[in-house]
Amino acid sequence: QVQLVESGGGLAQVGGSLRLSCAASPGTFSTYSLGWFRQPPGSEREFVAAMEWKADTTYYADSVKGRFTVSRDNAKTTMFLQMNSLKPEDTAVYFCAAREGAWYYYGMDFWGNGTLVTVSS
Repeated sequence: QVQLVESGGGLAQVGGSLRLSCAASPGTFSTYSLGWFRQPPGSEREFVAAMEWKADTTYYADSVKGRFTVSRDNAKTTMFLQMNSLKPEDTAVYFCAAREGAWYYYGMDFWGNGTLVTVSS
């Protein structure tokens, strides 16, 4: 069982920045690829960014490329999502997810409970 706990959400201004954290159970990174998804108000959940369990490859949705960066701290078993140049359309609940083995955009094994990001002008 993998536990994922997101934090770092809140209110940001347009053009501002936030950093989200996803604290995972010890040992998660040796087996699971982790990713970020988001669910805007009234919309379906969508992919944002991910990192392979080997940490050698990252993936981004076109809508966040160049603005968001995914990284991780192996010692703390924590994944981060640095979000810069925020836009109102980035407003959503952001979820951390884990998938055993190589990354793919479907078939997540575990999900966190989410953290709300609101971007206001």
